[in-house]
Amino acid sequence: MTSDDRGNAGKIALLGVPVDLGASVRGTLMGPAALRTAGLGGVLEDLGYDVIDHGDLLERDLVRTSDPAPANTRHYHDVQAWTRATAARSFDMASSGAVPIFLGGDHSLSMGSVLGVARHWERHGRHLSVLWFDAHADYNTPQTTETQNMHGMSAAFLCGEPGLERLVEGPPPPLRPDALHLFGVRSIDREERQVIRDRGINVVDMRRIDRFGVVDVMQKILETVRARNDLLHLSFDLDVLDPDAAPGVGTTVPGGVSYREAHLVMEMLYDSGLIASVDIVELNPFLDDRGRTARTAIELIGSLFGRQIAGWPTPTNAIRPHAD
Repeated sequence: MTSDDRGNAGKIALLGVPVDLGASVRGTLMGPAALRTAGLGGVLEDLGYDVIDHGDLLERDLVRTSDPAPANTRHYHDVQAWTRATAARSFDMASSGAVPIFLGGDHSLSMGSVLGVARHWERHGRHLSVLWFDAHADYNTPQTTETQNMHGMSAAFLCGEPGLERLVEGPPPPLRPDALHLFGVRSIDREERQVIRDRGINVVDMRRIDRFGVVDVMQKILETVRARNDLLHLSFDLDVLDPDAAPGVGTTVPGGVSYREAHLVMEMLYDSGLIASVDIVELNPFLDDRGRTARTAIELIGSLFGRQIAGWPTPTNAIRPHAD
């Protein structure tokens, strides 16, 4: 894909979504500030991008409804308000021609961020595939959830599963279940697993990564996205990483993606030229070790946007910064 397909691919727009009510462990509301403090904007600017920081969504931006809350959904009205506000801002950011990056916040923010970007591209006759980089599938519904936490329902909502239709106004989310790629998964609830099988969701769990390696499995995902002529949203939950590399998350699961494997994935995504938007979620500075998880996230995002140790040539279809 060329830069013209995405508008001005040299522009990056940042938006903080400091929500932590979708999770059981509070603290991710501090995530956007930690990512900025760790130097996200500076890394992207050093790579030659025009970075526009839109600040954070604030409580005053939210409108709560009196809709009946579905059973088994903790903080439903709060998450609904965040989702609606995020979706509106996401649509506007994607429409500006920039590559939006959403700074979380727990993974419930992706209900709004992905929805807004997908609606933008649907208006232009394109579809969005989503790479869900996560230790968990997040494909629970109010009927299957074991925790009632709504950050565990984000992917299910985006694929139109029943029970969460009133989270947003307008048509249902345009994401097709077969356009969702779960990567790095190693914790799936029992009933959630059956729904995933029934829907034909693409699952790359850690066993598959261990057996075939990240290059093989990522190449297959990218080939699938290209064959569909889709754009790609990366929803990057930091708990996909092994806890040794990223201790600052509320739901650590042993045996995750290694630091080097994650860098390789990011480098492959950059080379693909398919990335249209990004979430960085579940960073909880309260649980971090002297900012280690935030710094790791920044290093990986640098690789996603082209930072390389060796001076390999840049593919012609990669995201390109502004020319000087």
